[in-house]
Amino acid sequence: MKRRDLIKLLESNGWYFKREGGNHDIYTNGTDCEPISRQTEINEVLAKRIIKRRGLK
Repeated sequence: MKRRDLIKLLESNGWYFKREGGNHDIYTNGTDCEPISRQTEINEVLAKRIIKRRGLK
């Protein structure tokens, strides 16, 4: 999955950029944080786990 597609999905569900980490950007919804790698391609299994864990639609 493309990184920008995952970020668009997060943002459309109320998540926003919080800060930059070492190799990740940190997104939050106010209570939870989710690190997103800066690689242009994110492993499909990892992307599906993030989507399922956070209940994204």
